[in-house]
Amino acid sequence: MNYASILAAVCAVAILNLTSCKQTDLVDAGGDTLSTQTPTIRTQTVLTGYEIIWGMDFLPNGDLIFGEKRGRLYRRSGETVTQLTGLPADISTQGQGGLLDIRVHPNYAATGWIYASYAASATGTTNTQLNLIRFKITGTALTDLQTIFRASATNQWKGHYGSRIEFDRNGFLYLSIGEGGPSTYGGASSPNKNAQNVQTEWGKVHRMTDAGAVPADNPVLPGNTAPTTVFSYGHRNPQGLILNPTTGDLWESEHSAKGGDEVNIIQKGKNYGWPLVSYGINYDGTTISASPTMTGIENPIYTWTPSIGPCGLAFITSDSFKSWKGNLLVGGLALTYLSRLELSGNQVVRESKLLEGNRIRNVKQAPDGSIYVSVEGPGRVLRLVAE
Repeated sequence: MNYASILAAVCAVAILNLTSCKQTDLVDAGGDTLSTQTPTIRTQTVLTGYEIIWGMDFLPNGDLIFGEKRGRLYRRSGETVTQLTGLPADISTQGQGGLLDIRVHPNYAATGWIYASYAASATGTTNTQLNLIRFKITGTALTDLQTIFRASATNQWKGHYGSRIEFDRNGFLYLSIGEGGPSTYGGASSPNKNAQNVQTEWGKVHRMTDAGAVPADNPVLPGNTAPTTVFSYGHRNPQGLILNPTTGDLWESEHSAKGGDEVNIIQKGKNYGWPLVSYGINYDGTTISASPTMTGIENPIYTWTPSIGPCGLAFITSDSFKSWKGNLLVGGLALTYLSRLELSGNQVVRESKLLEGNRIRNVKQAPDGSIYVSVEGPGRVLRLVAE
């Protein structure tokens, strides 16, 4: 059989498998060839039968560290899952609280640090706060536990903790926090303007050293005389945070109210608008703002109406995903699907839906390039493999 016959036979098989046999002919900005083939995806169930799996991350050896919102932490090594002991005793699971994000230090081999955020019961009040801790693992126990950041106890309604953890290329740590406060209502007359108040930790993206200190080059925001951990403000409920592996920019997703959920690129010292402006409206149907844009407010690069309830972000960097490489994955809680956003630079050009009918809590790319997706009802983890 000659080469042309072999190629024709291969393409025929590919068509039967719903994949394209088109020649790879695109080149990205770095000079790498990009595949124009659509990957064939196989879905595996890695874990099932758990409560809400809010946070998860990978150790360098591929072990999965994951937590249940109710305040339990686990390590999956091979097929063996072991519960870890030693979490703080003040985890509050009221409302939207509990054990939230989990993040392994990017230089874990040298530091041994793992980070977690959680809603905490505050002494002397019925309000809750948000804590960021770091710890090491010895056997099946947490050791060297340190609380490196606390958001003050102003969350009366025990919702919108936001709470994703990310690191940049220079090793600085970012933590997103929702607006907390007495309620969640948009508009100039909102009783909760935590997100606009740079004196409070709520409704912000924070930037700090890996030990929780304030970097000297953090912004000095209006009304302040020195830098704080606040890097950006005006956020409602930011439950997605990821470093763009191509540009090094920090991308964020957040819940708006009824419509207007956002994807943003986070910039130093910028105001992202909540509760003053939104592309959505309040849950009672009232208008948040006559215009979704305002001078001095950063405009999102993408919005959803109706609300998707974005939770978790992951960039696809593996060549095995072919034409999907460079796409952004966004978990959907309200519209129950995994959103795949195709990008052109910093613009979203197309959205596709994966895993429809599933309430997606988180999404991560594993060290082997596969995609792990945390799904609710029951709490389980699915693995997407490109064949």
